[in-house]
Amino acid sequence: MARPSVIDPNQVLDAAELLVREGGIASLTIGEVAKAAGVSKGGVQSCFGTKDNLIQAMYERWSLEFDDQVHSLAGDEPGGLHIIAAHTEATRATDGMQADRAAGLMTALLNVDTLRQPTRDWYRARMDLVDPSTEQGRRARLAFLATEGAFLLRSFGFLAMEEEEWQSIFADIQTLLVVDGTQDAQQTDP
Repeated sequence: MARPSVIDPNQVLDAAELLVREGGIASLTIGEVAKAAGVSKGGVQSCFGTKDNLIQAMYERWSLEFDDQVHSLAGDEPGGLHIIAAHTEATRATDGMQADRAAGLMTALLNVDTLRQPTRDWYRARMDLVDPSTEQGRRARLAFLATEGAFLLRSFGFLAMEEEEWQSIFADIQTLLVVDGTQDAQQTDP
């Protein structure tokens, strides 16, 4: 099989994500990614340089997709409370494959020192969206932490949850998200 002369970085990222989902972070080598993507090792290296850069690109792509989804759900509503509500709704809508993808990427992330600080910064920025000196802010902060906790427990397989239980948990979380005296408009029924 002839190798493609132009390499699609997204195809390489897709192959890398699949390897991590199916075999864990240990299966992520430049050689295995190249084989899975149908390109040469040199092709993967020309796109990303190192394995750490590949992991960073995987994580950045996933983060941008998630943030786009959050901003789409938040719409033109101003303020951090709406972003937290949209974050919760986007997380609630994740399916098993998305959770597996996130767990694989987060596992990879933990192994790359240069990616931990940007992740800390991202979480800090989310937390700083709300004012913890207000009741609304404290409730939104609690909703965010509960959202992330439920997501991580489910994604890493620490707590098996059927869809009904998942939706019920998020219905409870969304009761914390009160904006201007009313429950946020992003809420949907389970």
